[in-house]
Amino acid sequence: MSQLVHVYDSTLRDGAQAQGISYSVEDKIKIVERLDALGVSYIEAGNPGSNPKDLEFFRRIGELKLQHSKIIAFGATRKIGIRAEDDNNLRSLLSANTEAVAIFGKSWDYQVTAILRTTLEENLAMIGDTIVYLKSQGKEVVFDAEHFFDGYKANPEYALQALKAAADAGADCLCLCDTNGGTFPDVIGKVTALVAEHFPKVEIGIHCHNDCEMAVANSIAAVQAGATQVQGTINGIGERCGNANLCAIIPNIELKLDKRCLPAGSLVHLTSLARSVSEIANMPHNEKAPYVGNDAFAHKGGMHIDAVNKNPISYEHINPEVVGNSRRILMSEVAGRSTLLARINKLDATLTKDSPETQKIVDKLKELEHEGYQFETAESSFELVVRKLLGKHQPFFELKEFKVIVNEPSLNGINSNALVKIAVGGEEEITAAEGDGPVNALDKAARKALERFYPVIAEMKLTDYKVRVLDSDKASAAKVRVLIETADHSEKWTTIGVSTDVIDASWKALVDAIEYKLVLEQARAA
Repeated sequence: MSQLVHVYDSTLRDGAQAQGISYSVEDKIKIVERLDALGVSYIEAGNPGSNPKDLEFFRRIGELKLQHSKIIAFGATRKIGIRAEDDNNLRSLLSANTEAVAIFGKSWDYQVTAILRTTLEENLAMIGDTIVYLKSQGKEVVFDAEHFFDGYKANPEYALQALKAAADAGADCLCLCDTNGGTFPDVIGKVTALVAEHFPKVEIGIHCHNDCEMAVANSIAAVQAGATQVQGTINGIGERCGNANLCAIIPNIELKLDKRCLPAGSLVHLTSLARSVSEIANMPHNEKAPYVGNDAFAHKGGMHIDAVNKNPISYEHINPEVVGNSRRILMSEVAGRSTLLARINKLDATLTKDSPETQKIVDKLKELEHEGYQFETAESSFELVVRKLLGKHQPFFELKEFKVIVNEPSLNGINSNALVKIAVGGEEEITAAEGDGPVNALDKAARKALERFYPVIAEMKLTDYKVRVLDSDKASAAKVRVLIETADHSEKWTTIGVSTDVIDASWKALVDAIEYKLVLEQARAA
Protein backbone atom coordinates (compact mmCIF):
# COMPACT_ATOMS: atom_id res chain seq x y z
CA MET A 1 0.00 0.00 0.00
CA SER A 2 1.73 3.15 -1.18
CA GLN A 3 -0.91 5.86 -1.58
CA LEU A 4 -2.68 7.35 1.41
CA VAL A 5 -6.36 8.24 1.13
CA HIS A 6 -7.61 10.46 3.95
CA VAL A 7 -10.91 9.39 5.51
CA TYR A 8 -13.11 12.36 6.37
CA ASP A 9 -16.03 11.38 8.60
CA SER A 10 -19.21 13.49 8.72
CA THR A 11 -21.34 11.25 10.95
CA LEU A 12 -21.75 14.01 13.53
CA ARG A 13 -22.78 16.68 11.01
CA ASP A 14 -24.29 15.19 7.86
CA GLY A 15 -25.29 12.06 9.76
CA ALA A 16 -27.15 14.13 12.34
CA GLN A 17 -29.37 15.45 9.53
CA ALA A 18 -30.91 12.00 9.04
CA GLN A 19 -34.53 11.65 10.10
CA GLY A 20 -34.88 10.41 13.66
CA ILE A 21 -31.30 11.11 14.78
CA SER A 22 -30.46 13.60 17.51
CA TYR A 23 -27.09 13.31 19.24
CA SER A 24 -26.45 14.59 22.73
CA VAL A 25 -23.06 16.11 23.50
CA GLU A 26 -22.12 12.87 25.26
CA ASP A 27 -23.18 10.87 22.19
CA LYS A 28 -20.95 12.96 19.96
CA ILE A 29 -17.96 12.58 22.27
CA LYS A 30 -18.38 8.80 22.35
CA ILE A 31 -18.46 8.67 18.55
CA VAL A 32 -15.39 10.91 18.28
CA GLU A 33 -13.46 8.61 20.61
CA ARG A 34 -14.38 5.56 18.55
CA LEU A 35 -13.57 7.24 15.23
CA ASP A 36 -10.21 8.35 16.57
CA ALA A 37 -9.49 4.82 17.79
CA LEU A 38 -10.30 3.52 14.29
CA GLY A 39 -7.85 6.06 12.87
CA VAL A 40 -9.88 8.30 10.54
CA SER A 41 -8.02 11.43 9.45
CA TYR A 42 -10.77 14.02 9.95
CA ILE A 43 -13.95 14.21 12.03
CA GLU A 44 -16.39 16.88 10.90
CA ALA A 45 -18.20 17.64 14.12
CA GLY A 46 -20.76 20.31 13.30
CA ASN A 47 -21.30 24.02 12.88
CA PRO A 48 -20.35 25.93 16.05
CA GLY A 49 -22.52 28.85 14.94
CA SER A 50 -25.69 26.82 14.52
CA ASN A 51 -26.75 25.96 18.10
CA PRO A 52 -25.58 26.02 21.75
CA LYS A 53 -25.18 22.22 21.80
CA ASP A 54 -22.45 22.37 19.13
CA LEU A 55 -20.72 25.19 20.99
CA GLU A 56 -20.69 23.05 24.14
CA PHE A 57 -19.38 20.10 22.17
CA PHE A 58 -16.46 22.05 20.71
CA ARG A 59 -15.58 23.36 24.17
CA ARG A 60 -15.45 19.82 25.56
CA ILE A 61 -13.79 18.17 22.62
CA GLY A 62 -10.81 20.49 22.98
CA GLU A 63 -10.05 18.75 26.25
CA LEU A 64 -9.62 15.34 24.57
CA LYS A 65 -6.22 14.06 23.50
CA LEU A 66 -6.89 12.48 20.10
CA GLN A 67 -4.33 10.10 18.64
CA HIS A 68 -5.20 10.06 14.94
CA SER A 69 -8.01 12.46 14.04
CA LYS A 70 -8.32 16.18 13.45
CA ILE A 71 -11.61 17.77 14.45
CA ILE A 72 -13.22 19.86 11.70
CA ALA A 73 -15.57 22.77 12.34
CA PHE A 74 -17.99 23.30 9.44
CA GLY A 75 -19.44 26.50 8.05
CA ALA A 76 -20.32 28.57 4.98
CA THR A 77 -18.50 31.24 3.03
CA ARG A 78 -18.93 34.83 4.20
CA LYS A 79 -22.29 36.49 3.61
CA ILE A 80 -22.98 38.65 0.59
CA GLY A 81 -21.52 42.15 0.69
CA ILE A 82 -19.53 42.04 3.94
CA ARG A 83 -15.92 41.41 4.87
CA ALA A 84 -14.96 37.92 6.01
CA GLU A 85 -13.59 39.22 9.31
CA ASP A 86 -16.98 40.84 10.05
CA ASP A 87 -19.00 37.67 9.43
CA ASN A 88 -20.49 36.33 12.67
CA ASN A 89 -20.64 32.75 11.40
CA LEU A 90 -16.94 32.79 10.57
CA ARG A 91 -16.21 34.19 14.02
CA SER A 92 -18.17 31.28 15.53
CA LEU A 93 -16.21 28.90 13.33
CA LEU A 94 -12.94 30.26 14.70
CA SER A 95 -14.26 30.11 18.26
CA ALA A 96 -14.33 26.32 17.98
CA ASN A 97 -10.49 26.41 18.12
CA THR A 98 -10.09 23.50 15.72
CA GLU A 99 -6.92 22.96 13.73
CA ALA A 100 -8.91 22.50 10.54
CA VAL A 101 -12.15 23.92 9.12
CA ALA A 102 -14.44 23.06 6.23
CA ILE A 103 -16.14 25.77 4.19
CA PHE A 104 -18.87 25.09 1.67
CA GLY A 105 -19.50 27.40 -1.25
CA LYS A 106 -21.53 27.38 -4.45
CA SER A 107 -20.03 25.99 -7.64
CA TRP A 108 -23.25 25.73 -9.69
CA ASP A 109 -24.17 29.00 -11.41
CA TYR A 110 -27.90 28.29 -10.96
CA GLN A 111 -27.46 27.99 -7.19
CA VAL A 112 -25.57 31.30 -7.14
CA THR A 113 -28.15 33.35 -9.04
CA ALA A 114 -31.40 31.63 -8.04
CA ILE A 115 -30.72 30.47 -4.46
CA LEU A 116 -28.05 32.85 -3.12
CA ARG A 117 -29.42 35.59 -5.41
CA THR A 118 -26.09 37.24 -6.04
CA THR A 119 -23.74 37.63 -8.97
CA LEU A 120 -21.33 35.00 -10.20
CA GLU A 121 -18.44 37.39 -9.49
CA GLU A 122 -19.55 38.05 -5.89
CA ASN A 123 -19.78 34.29 -5.22
CA LEU A 124 -16.18 33.81 -6.38
CA ALA A 125 -15.14 36.69 -4.13
CA MET A 126 -17.00 35.13 -1.20
CA ILE A 127 -15.09 31.89 -1.67
CA GLY A 128 -11.71 33.57 -2.03
CA ASP A 129 -12.15 36.10 0.78
CA THR A 130 -13.33 33.46 3.24
CA ILE A 131 -10.44 31.11 2.63
CA VAL A 132 -7.81 33.87 2.66
CA TYR A 133 -9.15 35.00 6.03
CA LEU A 134 -9.21 31.50 7.52
CA LYS A 135 -5.70 30.77 6.26
CA SER A 136 -4.52 34.02 7.86
CA GLN A 137 -5.83 32.60 11.15
CA GLY A 138 -3.61 29.54 10.73
CA LYS A 139 -6.33 27.07 9.74
CA GLU A 140 -6.15 24.06 7.46
CA VAL A 141 -9.04 24.63 5.05
CA VAL A 142 -11.16 22.09 3.19
CA PHE A 143 -13.34 23.71 0.53
CA ASP A 144 -16.56 21.80 -0.17
CA ALA A 145 -17.66 22.73 -3.69
CA GLU A 146 -21.39 22.27 -3.17
CA HIS A 147 -23.35 20.86 -6.14
CA PHE A 148 -20.08 20.59 -8.06
CA PHE A 149 -21.08 17.84 -10.48
CA ASP A 150 -24.44 19.41 -11.29
CA GLY A 151 -22.62 22.69 -11.71
CA TYR A 152 -20.03 21.12 -14.00
CA LYS A 153 -22.74 19.61 -16.18
CA ALA A 154 -24.49 22.99 -16.49
CA ASN A 155 -21.49 25.30 -16.76
CA PRO A 156 -18.11 23.57 -16.55
CA GLU A 157 -16.18 26.81 -16.92
CA TYR A 158 -17.81 28.41 -13.88
CA ALA A 159 -17.57 25.26 -11.74
CA LEU A 160 -13.81 25.21 -12.36
CA GLN A 161 -13.61 28.95 -11.63
CA ALA A 162 -15.10 28.28 -8.18
CA LEU A 163 -12.39 25.68 -7.53
CA LYS A 164 -9.71 28.07 -8.80
CA ALA A 165 -10.92 30.81 -6.46
CA ALA A 166 -10.54 28.40 -3.54
CA ALA A 167 -7.17 27.06 -4.69
CA ASP A 168 -5.74 30.53 -5.33
CA ALA A 169 -6.85 31.57 -1.83
CA GLY A 170 -4.87 28.72 -0.30
CA ALA A 171 -7.40 25.90 0.23
CA ASP A 172 -5.66 22.70 1.28
CA CYS A 173 -8.31 20.45 -0.24
CA LEU A 174 -10.90 20.90 -2.97
CA CYS A 175 -13.77 18.54 -2.21
CA LEU A 176 -16.12 17.79 -5.11
CA CYS A 177 -19.69 17.33 -3.86
CA ASP A 178 -22.40 15.30 -5.57
CA THR A 179 -24.87 17.10 -3.32
CA ASN A 180 -28.07 15.87 -5.00
CA GLY A 181 -26.73 12.32 -5.32
CA GLY A 182 -27.77 12.03 -8.94
CA THR A 183 -24.47 11.46 -10.76
CA PHE A 184 -23.21 8.11 -12.08
CA PRO A 185 -19.72 6.66 -11.47
CA ASP A 186 -18.49 7.12 -15.06
CA VAL A 187 -19.13 10.88 -14.85
CA ILE A 188 -17.67 11.12 -11.34
CA GLY A 189 -14.49 9.38 -12.47
CA LYS A 190 -14.08 11.42 -15.63
CA VAL A 191 -14.67 14.80 -13.99
CA THR A 192 -12.55 14.01 -10.92
CA ALA A 193 -9.63 13.05 -13.15
CA LEU A 194 -10.01 16.33 -15.04
CA VAL A 195 -10.04 18.34 -11.80
CA ALA A 196 -7.00 16.48 -10.47
CA GLU A 197 -5.17 17.38 -13.69
CA HIS A 198 -6.20 21.06 -13.40
CA PHE A 199 -5.09 21.34 -9.75
CA PRO A 200 -2.10 19.05 -9.30
CA LYS A 201 -0.80 20.82 -6.17
CA VAL A 202 -4.05 20.68 -4.18
CA GLU A 203 -5.60 17.61 -2.56
CA ILE A 204 -8.85 16.52 -4.22
CA GLY A 205 -11.71 15.17 -2.12
CA ILE A 206 -15.04 13.54 -2.90
CA HIS A 207 -18.38 13.90 -1.07
CA CYS A 208 -21.29 11.81 -2.36
CA HIS A 209 -24.95 11.33 -1.46
CA ASN A 210 -26.89 8.13 -2.04
CA ASP A 211 -30.03 9.26 -3.86
CA CYS A 212 -29.35 6.86 -6.75
CA GLU A 213 -27.74 4.14 -4.59
CA MET A 214 -24.43 5.20 -6.14
CA ALA A 215 -22.65 6.94 -3.26
CA VAL A 216 -20.13 4.19 -2.51
CA ALA A 217 -19.50 3.42 -6.18
CA ASN A 218 -19.09 7.13 -6.94
CA SER A 219 -16.65 7.57 -4.07
CA ILE A 220 -14.55 4.64 -5.25
CA ALA A 221 -14.60 5.94 -8.84
CA ALA A 222 -13.30 9.29 -7.59
CA VAL A 223 -10.49 7.65 -5.61
CA GLN A 224 -9.52 5.63 -8.68
CA ALA A 225 -9.46 8.90 -10.65
CA GLY A 226 -7.13 10.65 -8.22
CA ALA A 227 -9.09 11.84 -5.18
CA THR A 228 -7.09 11.38 -1.98
CA GLN A 229 -9.72 12.49 0.51
CA VAL A 230 -13.04 10.65 0.76
CA GLN A 231 -15.96 11.93 2.81
CA GLY A 232 -18.88 9.96 4.19
CA THR A 233 -20.63 8.73 7.33
CA ILE A 234 -20.61 5.55 9.38
CA ASN A 235 -23.36 3.23 8.10
CA GLY A 236 -24.21 5.80 5.39
CA ILE A 237 -26.61 7.75 7.60
CA GLY A 238 -27.58 11.20 6.40
CA GLU A 239 -30.25 13.40 4.92
CA ARG A 240 -32.74 11.95 2.38
CA CYS A 241 -31.28 8.61 1.23
CA GLY A 242 -28.08 9.08 3.19
CA ASN A 243 -24.40 9.76 2.57
CA ALA A 244 -21.65 7.60 1.20
CA ASN A 245 -21.14 4.69 3.60
CA LEU A 246 -17.62 4.72 5.03
CA CYS A 247 -18.13 1.18 6.35
CA ALA A 248 -18.09 0.00 2.72
CA ILE A 249 -15.72 2.63 1.32
CA ILE A 250 -12.89 2.03 3.80
CA PRO A 251 -12.54 -1.74 3.25
CA ASN A 252 -13.08 -1.30 -0.49
CA ILE A 253 -10.13 1.10 -0.61
CA GLU A 254 -7.85 -0.97 1.60
CA LEU A 255 -8.77 -4.46 0.42
CA LYS A 256 -9.75 -3.89 -3.21
CA LEU A 257 -7.72 -0.87 -4.32
CA ASP A 258 -4.69 -1.71 -2.18
CA LYS A 259 -4.44 1.84 -0.87
CA ARG A 260 -4.05 2.83 2.78
CA CYS A 261 -6.60 4.91 4.68
CA LEU A 262 -6.32 3.65 8.28
CA PRO A 263 -3.40 2.83 10.57
CA ALA A 264 -2.15 -0.73 10.24
CA GLY A 265 -4.38 -3.19 12.11
CA SER A 266 -7.29 -0.79 12.56
CA LEU A 267 -9.63 -2.31 9.97
CA VAL A 268 -10.47 -5.14 12.38
CA HIS A 269 -12.39 -2.63 14.54
CA LEU A 270 -14.74 -1.54 11.73
CA THR A 271 -17.69 -3.82 12.54
CA SER A 272 -17.75 -2.95 16.24
CA LEU A 273 -17.60 0.76 15.36
CA ALA A 274 -20.51 0.43 12.93
CA ARG A 275 -22.64 -1.34 15.52
CA SER A 276 -21.79 1.11 18.29
CA VAL A 277 -22.78 4.09 16.11
CA SER A 278 -26.13 2.41 15.36
CA GLU A 279 -26.66 1.91 19.07
CA ILE A 280 -25.67 5.47 20.00
CA ALA A 281 -27.93 6.84 17.24
CA ASN A 282 -30.73 4.62 18.60
CA MET A 283 -31.47 3.07 15.23
CA PRO A 284 -31.57 -0.58 14.06
CA HIS A 285 -28.30 -1.76 12.61
CA ASN A 286 -28.53 -2.73 8.94
CA GLU A 287 -27.82 -6.45 9.11
CA LYS A 288 -27.61 -6.62 5.31
CA ALA A 289 -24.81 -4.03 5.17
CA PRO A 290 -21.70 -5.18 3.30
CA TYR A 291 -18.70 -5.95 5.53
CA VAL A 292 -20.31 -4.94 8.86
CA GLY A 293 -23.82 -6.45 8.76
CA ASN A 294 -24.69 -9.57 10.70
CA ASP A 295 -25.72 -11.20 7.41
CA ALA A 296 -22.67 -10.12 5.41
CA PHE A 297 -21.04 -13.52 5.90
CA ALA A 298 -24.12 -15.60 6.78
CA HIS A 299 -24.81 -18.82 4.87
CA LYS A 300 -28.06 -20.77 4.79
CA GLY A 301 -28.25 -22.79 1.58
CA GLY A 302 -26.88 -26.31 1.92
CA MET A 303 -24.69 -26.18 -1.21
CA HIS A 304 -23.26 -22.82 -0.19
CA ILE A 305 -22.47 -23.99 3.32
CA ASP A 306 -20.87 -27.21 2.12
CA ALA A 307 -18.61 -25.20 -0.18
CA VAL A 308 -17.74 -22.62 2.49
CA ASN A 309 -16.83 -25.35 4.94
CA LYS A 310 -14.43 -26.73 2.34
CA ASN A 311 -12.99 -23.34 1.39
CA PRO A 312 -14.54 -19.99 2.42
CA ILE A 313 -13.41 -18.23 -0.77
CA SER A 314 -16.09 -20.21 -2.62
CA TYR A 315 -18.78 -17.82 -1.34
CA GLU A 316 -16.90 -15.09 0.58
CA HIS A 317 -14.97 -12.31 -1.13
CA ILE A 318 -12.87 -11.59 1.97
CA ASN A 319 -12.11 -13.18 5.32
CA PRO A 320 -14.79 -11.67 7.64
CA GLU A 321 -12.31 -11.40 10.52
CA VAL A 322 -10.33 -8.78 8.58
CA VAL A 323 -13.13 -6.27 9.23
CA GLY A 324 -13.97 -7.61 12.68
CA ASN A 325 -16.99 -9.61 11.53
CA SER A 326 -17.58 -13.37 11.66
CA ARG A 327 -18.99 -16.15 9.54
CA ARG A 328 -22.46 -17.40 10.45
CA ILE A 329 -23.82 -20.79 9.46
CA LEU A 330 -27.59 -20.44 9.77
CA MET A 331 -29.69 -23.16 11.30
CA SER A 332 -32.27 -24.12 8.66
CA GLU A 333 -34.09 -27.07 7.21
CA VAL A 334 -32.26 -26.53 3.93
CA ALA A 335 -28.88 -26.64 5.62
CA GLY A 336 -28.40 -30.42 5.75
CA ARG A 337 -26.33 -32.52 8.12
CA SER A 338 -22.92 -31.16 7.17
CA THR A 339 -24.11 -27.63 7.97
CA LEU A 340 -25.34 -28.49 11.44
CA LEU A 341 -22.33 -30.57 12.34
CA ALA A 342 -20.06 -27.70 13.36
CA ARG A 343 -22.66 -26.42 15.82
CA ILE A 344 -23.48 -29.92 17.07
CA ASN A 345 -19.79 -30.72 17.57
CA LYS A 346 -19.53 -27.89 20.08
CA LEU A 347 -21.76 -30.03 22.29
CA ASP A 348 -20.50 -33.47 21.25
CA ALA A 349 -17.27 -33.62 19.27
CA THR A 350 -17.65 -37.36 18.62
CA LEU A 351 -20.63 -37.03 16.29
CA THR A 352 -20.25 -37.09 12.50
CA LYS A 353 -22.69 -36.15 9.76
CA ASP A 354 -23.56 -39.84 9.42
CA SER A 355 -24.25 -40.40 13.13
CA PRO A 356 -27.84 -41.39 13.97
CA GLU A 357 -27.99 -38.53 16.47
CA THR A 358 -27.18 -36.03 13.72
CA GLN A 359 -29.99 -37.37 11.56
CA LYS A 360 -32.33 -37.21 14.55
CA ILE A 361 -31.48 -33.52 15.01
CA VAL A 362 -32.00 -32.81 11.29
CA ASP A 363 -35.39 -34.53 11.36
CA LYS A 364 -36.46 -32.61 14.47
CA LEU A 365 -35.32 -29.33 12.95
CA LYS A 366 -37.40 -29.95 9.83
CA GLU A 367 -40.40 -30.84 11.97
CA LEU A 368 -40.10 -27.66 14.03
CA GLU A 369 -39.60 -25.45 10.98
CA HIS A 370 -42.71 -26.98 9.46
CA GLU A 371 -44.55 -25.80 12.59
CA GLY A 372 -43.26 -22.27 12.05
CA TYR A 373 -39.96 -22.17 13.93
CA GLN A 374 -36.97 -20.48 12.32
CA PHE A 375 -33.65 -20.89 14.07
CA GLU A 376 -31.41 -18.72 11.91
CA THR A 377 -32.07 -15.77 14.24
CA ALA A 378 -32.79 -17.85 17.35
CA GLU A 379 -29.71 -20.03 17.64
CA SER A 380 -29.96 -20.12 21.43
CA SER A 381 -33.26 -22.00 21.17
CA PHE A 382 -31.65 -24.24 18.57
CA GLU A 383 -28.84 -25.09 20.96
CA LEU A 384 -31.36 -26.02 23.64
CA VAL A 385 -33.15 -28.31 21.17
CA VAL A 386 -29.86 -30.06 20.37
CA ARG A 387 -28.94 -30.39 24.04
CA LYS A 388 -32.28 -32.02 24.79
CA LEU A 389 -32.00 -34.45 21.86
CA LEU A 390 -28.47 -35.43 22.90
CA GLY A 391 -29.50 -35.89 26.54
CA LYS A 392 -27.20 -33.09 27.61
CA HIS A 393 -29.85 -30.82 29.11
CA GLN A 394 -31.65 -31.18 32.40
CA PRO A 395 -34.51 -28.65 32.71
CA PHE A 396 -33.85 -26.17 35.50
CA PHE A 397 -37.52 -25.83 36.41
CA GLU A 398 -40.95 -27.18 35.55
CA LEU A 399 -44.04 -25.09 34.86
CA LYS A 400 -47.03 -26.37 36.77
CA GLU A 401 -49.43 -23.69 35.53
CA PHE A 402 -49.80 -20.02 34.79
CA LYS A 403 -52.76 -17.68 34.62
CA VAL A 404 -52.96 -14.25 33.01
CA ILE A 405 -55.73 -11.71 33.56
CA VAL A 406 -56.07 -8.57 31.44
CA ASN A 407 -58.02 -5.64 32.83
CA GLU A 408 -59.19 -2.76 30.65
CA PRO A 409 -59.08 0.15 30.88
CA SER A 410 -55.56 0.10 32.31
CA LEU A 411 -54.65 1.96 35.46
CA ASN A 412 -51.34 3.87 35.40
CA GLY A 413 -50.06 1.66 32.58
CA ILE A 414 -50.76 -1.55 34.50
CA ASN A 415 -53.45 -3.66 32.87
CA SER A 416 -52.38 -7.27 33.42
CA ASN A 417 -51.81 -9.70 36.27
CA ALA A 418 -49.99 -13.04 36.02
CA LEU A 419 -49.74 -15.95 38.42
CA VAL A 420 -47.04 -18.59 37.90
CA LYS A 421 -46.62 -21.92 39.69
CA ILE A 422 -43.27 -23.62 39.11
CA ALA A 423 -41.30 -26.49 40.61
CA VAL A 424 -37.53 -26.60 41.11
CA GLY A 425 -36.39 -30.00 42.25
CA GLY A 426 -39.04 -31.06 44.71
CA GLU A 427 -39.92 -27.53 45.78
CA GLU A 428 -42.81 -25.48 44.42
CA GLU A 429 -43.13 -21.70 44.19
CA ILE A 430 -46.24 -19.64 43.43
CA THR A 431 -45.72 -16.01 42.46
CA ALA A 432 -47.87 -13.19 41.08
CA ALA A 433 -46.91 -9.95 39.35
CA GLU A 434 -48.46 -6.99 37.59
CA GLY A 435 -47.34 -5.68 34.24
CA ASP A 436 -47.91 -3.44 31.25
CA GLY A 437 -49.51 -6.16 29.13
CA PRO A 438 -49.83 -9.91 29.70
CA VAL A 439 -46.33 -10.82 28.47
CA ASN A 440 -44.68 -8.23 30.70
CA ALA A 441 -46.68 -9.51 33.71
CA LEU A 442 -45.80 -13.12 32.89
CA ASP A 443 -42.11 -12.27 32.50
CA LYS A 444 -42.05 -10.49 35.88
CA ALA A 445 -43.89 -13.33 37.65
CA ALA A 446 -41.58 -16.00 36.22
CA ARG A 447 -38.43 -14.12 37.18
CA LYS A 448 -39.80 -13.41 40.64
CA ALA A 449 -40.52 -17.10 41.18
CA LEU A 450 -37.14 -18.29 39.92
CA GLU A 451 -34.77 -15.71 41.40
CA ARG A 452 -35.02 -17.42 44.80
CA PHE A 453 -33.47 -20.52 43.25
CA TYR A 454 -31.29 -18.84 40.62
CA PRO A 455 -30.24 -15.30 41.69
CA VAL A 456 -28.26 -14.74 38.45
CA ILE A 457 -31.58 -14.33 36.63
CA ALA A 458 -31.67 -10.81 38.04
CA GLU A 459 -28.84 -9.92 35.59
CA MET A 460 -31.08 -10.64 32.59
CA LYS A 461 -32.96 -7.96 30.73
CA LEU A 462 -35.31 -8.27 27.77
CA THR A 463 -33.91 -6.07 24.99
CA ASP A 464 -36.26 -6.84 22.09
CA TYR A 465 -39.61 -8.53 21.50
CA LYS A 466 -41.07 -9.30 18.08
CA VAL A 467 -44.30 -11.02 17.01
CA ARG A 468 -45.04 -12.22 13.48
CA VAL A 469 -48.29 -13.74 12.23
CA LEU A 470 -47.50 -16.88 10.21
CA ASP A 471 -50.82 -17.74 8.55
CA SER A 472 -52.82 -14.54 8.35
CA ASP A 473 -55.60 -16.20 6.35
CA LYS A 474 -56.78 -17.75 9.62
CA ALA A 475 -57.39 -14.30 11.12
CA SER A 476 -57.48 -14.32 14.92
CA ALA A 477 -56.83 -18.08 14.96
CA ALA A 478 -53.51 -17.61 13.16
CA LYS A 479 -50.28 -19.10 14.41
CA VAL A 480 -47.70 -16.56 15.65
CA ARG A 481 -43.93 -16.62 16.03
CA VAL A 482 -42.39 -14.71 18.96
CA LEU A 483 -38.71 -13.76 19.07
CA ILE A 484 -37.22 -12.49 22.31
CA GLU A 485 -33.77 -10.96 22.57
CA THR A 486 -32.22 -11.07 26.04
CA ALA A 487 -28.94 -9.71 27.38
CA ASP A 488 -26.82 -9.87 30.50
CA HIS A 489 -23.60 -8.05 31.37
CA SER A 490 -21.60 -9.67 28.55
CA GLU A 491 -23.80 -11.48 26.00
CA LYS A 492 -27.00 -11.29 23.97
CA TRP A 493 -29.11 -14.23 22.87
CA THR A 494 -32.36 -14.75 20.97
CA THR A 495 -35.01 -17.37 21.62
CA ILE A 496 -38.22 -18.36 19.86
CA GLY A 497 -41.71 -19.63 20.57
CA VAL A 498 -44.52 -20.59 18.17
CA SER A 499 -48.19 -21.12 18.99
CA THR A 500 -51.71 -20.10 18.00
CA ASP A 501 -51.74 -18.29 21.36
CA VAL A 502 -49.41 -15.27 21.53
CA ILE A 503 -49.07 -15.60 25.30
CA ASP A 504 -48.14 -19.29 25.02
CA ALA A 505 -45.62 -18.49 22.25
CA SER A 506 -44.17 -15.74 24.43
CA TRP A 507 -43.93 -18.10 27.40
CA LYS A 508 -42.00 -20.66 25.32
CA ALA A 509 -39.53 -17.99 24.23
CA LEU A 510 -39.21 -16.67 27.81
CA VAL A 511 -38.50 -20.16 29.17
CA ASP A 512 -35.78 -20.71 26.58
CA ALA A 513 -34.28 -17.30 27.41
CA ILE A 514 -34.08 -18.16 31.12
CA GLU A 515 -32.80 -21.67 30.51
CA TYR A 516 -30.12 -20.41 28.11
CA LYS A 517 -28.96 -17.89 30.72
CA LEU A 518 -28.57 -20.72 33.23
CA VAL A 519 -26.69 -22.82 30.66
CA LEU A 520 -24.33 -19.88 30.13
CA GLU A 521 -23.73 -19.63 33.87
CA GLN A 522 -22.93 -23.34 34.05
CA ALA A 523 -20.41 -22.93 31.24
CA ARG A 524 -18.83 -19.88 32.90
CA ALA A 525 -18.46 -21.75 36.17
CA ALA A 526 -16.95 -24.84 34.53
